[in-house]
Amino acid sequence: MFRVLRPGRVVAIVAAAFSTVGCATISRGTSVDFTVESTPPDAQVVTSNLQACDSTPCTFKMSRKDDFTVTVSKDGYKPSETSIKSGTAADGSVEFVGNALIGGVIGAAIDVNSGAMNDLRPNPLRVVLEPLPPAEAPPTTPADPPATAAPPPPAPEVPVPPPAPTQTTP
Repeated sequence: MFRVLRPGRVVAIVAAAFSTVGCATISRGTSVDFTVESTPPDAQVVTSNLQACDSTPCTFKMSRKDDFTVTVSKDGYKPSETSIKSGTAADGSVEFVGNALIGGVIGAAIDVNSGAMNDLRPNPLRVVLEPLPPAEAPPTTPADPPATAAPPPPAPEVPVPPPAPTQTTP
């Protein structure tokens, strides 16, 4: 009922089955393009691992295995800070299993240590910046009191001549 396969055919079938998987370090690499987009555009970006760009959208070459923080800022808007996490990618784990079966423990250890089986999340990072509230108006000063008529200046003192001598008649 069952036909026994020759060892050569077994090897060929196994090799064909695993030809779609391989060492994640080779097939995926240890870094990935990480993109930052913002609304509004033309915002500045700085990462905790010292990457920066002056105007979004922008793309960085980042290590797959490291977590980091991204700060996006623009004049007139509140800065936005986002944590980027490194985690196992679906295709990275498939390549890891293939590597463990074909490449052995050493290849699997390299994939785990290099972060090649990881992806960064979220990627791309899309940020909507929140406008700053309008600047508060300076406190208003009370209106000047209405002008009142100034009292007239005092009249200049006019010297009064001494009384004239009176004549007496004898």
